[in-house]
Amino acid sequence: MSKKFLDFKNALVELTHLSSATALLHWDLETHMPPAGGAVRGKTISLLSALVHEKFTSPEFEALITELKEASDGGVLSDEEACVVREVWRDFSREKKLPKEFVEDLSQVTSDAHHIWADARMKSDFSLFLPTLKKIIGLKRKQADYYGYADSPYDALLEGFEQDTTSADIEPLFSELKDFLIPFIKSIADRDKKSQDTLFDGNFEIAKQKAFCHDLLEHIGFPFDRGRLDESAHPFTQGFHPSDVRITTRYDQRNVFYSILSTIHEAGHALYDMGLADEHFGTPLGESLSLGIHESQSRLWENHVGRSRAFWIYMYPRLARAFPQPFADIPFNEFYTHLNRVAPSLIRTEADEVTYNMHIVIRLEIEREIIEGTLNPENIPEVWNQKVKNYLGIAVPDDAHGVLQDVHWSGGMFGYFPTYTLGNLYAAQLYATASREVLNLEEEIAKGSFDHLREWLRTRVHIHGRRYAQDALISRATGEKLTARYFTEHIQKKYGELYQLTDGSSGL
Repeated sequence: MSKKFLDFKNALVELTHLSSATALLHWDLETHMPPAGGAVRGKTISLLSALVHEKFTSPEFEALITELKEASDGGVLSDEEACVVREVWRDFSREKKLPKEFVEDLSQVTSDAHHIWADARMKSDFSLFLPTLKKIIGLKRKQADYYGYADSPYDALLEGFEQDTTSADIEPLFSELKDFLIPFIKSIADRDKKSQDTLFDGNFEIAKQKAFCHDLLEHIGFPFDRGRLDESAHPFTQGFHPSDVRITTRYDQRNVFYSILSTIHEAGHALYDMGLADEHFGTPLGESLSLGIHESQSRLWENHVGRSRAFWIYMYPRLARAFPQPFADIPFNEFYTHLNRVAPSLIRTEADEVTYNMHIVIRLEIEREIIEGTLNPENIPEVWNQKVKNYLGIAVPDDAHGVLQDVHWSGGMFGYFPTYTLGNLYAAQLYATASREVLNLEEEIAKGSFDHLREWLRTRVHIHGRRYAQDALISRATGEKLTARYFTEHIQKKYGELYQLTDGSSGL
């Protein structure tokens, strides 16, 4: 390793530590910070964000990365060094286009917006959030212009979450899912007219839920010496280093599965962050690849493991002991069927495995129109409510259960939502491959053994960091490029059996 590259790596590590400090402030903002601290915290985050941007785009750093880019192009660097330079150059070229004042302004507005959004959601009043949302939309359109784009400004924002991906790339996948899911959901609705919505209802003490979720995490291999579980309004994962990854969940005293499923979901994110290579911390080789790949890990654990028959063969006796009312009196098959009940719902984070992607389709269609300027922000609730009615067949009663339910737009995260569905597709393809390659995987899960699955995911996905692009990573892990086929086959098989679907509209 040359001294020049070592200096470069040290500069990257320094920037990562600064970014970690900012991330820690965000984590605290959503977990333990008193409400009155929001304004001051926003200013602190804004200043730190501007400092990181300033150091990353400084003339000194630019000279260093430019020299190494030339060395990489000349074949002087090792493969690993060339990968680091390539990915940092990608980030640098993008960040360099943003003026420092813009970065500071966007950070301040989105930090302030969090509490404005939370208050609007609590009061179920979109008009309270609208002025701030307009500011954010204006800033995100300006950001897209700074970055530049070929066809749509939305593509410039999507690139920040799923590199080298455009609307044109994902549109065929989303269209295929939409064409499959709408009739499939209807065919299930026609069958499921007598299901008990209240079967899992109860009075679940929050303290006992916390204990159960802690126990669940230990069983699947979440190491508490390197991670922790906290509570927040919107569950999330924050990784600072493979040795320090924090997840949050939320609790509902009436429904224990609010916390259980979100805990498993966030654990998937955390295991990815913990599986990154320590020795590459601070460089792209020690960073997760994309939001879609990250989401594949949480969705794989939540849906393919956490909603599976095998998983609950192992965990259900523990659930019944922790909460004998009502689970001690519910036969296992009835429990498993109800756990996987398909019922169009208003809240994305509470959606079942089948209807979830339609929530993402709604958001993608709306936010793309917002950024392209074809949808007036004042009309978002009306359009939102109509799409929910058309795609899911249900009416939205108020803003809190509709347009205000997600935190993403308050954080300026336009372009994020498509990665959830991409994650579902990646997850299905990865799990299908793991099921073929890990001997007796389902039997292992039914016995509470998750070591082989965790290690398979670590060696196929986690440890590579950003060494490969998404298509290359998935091709290496599964033998083929991303396709929607594994997801639709998984849904058809599992829910076709549960709902005994045999008519042509289901695709079976």
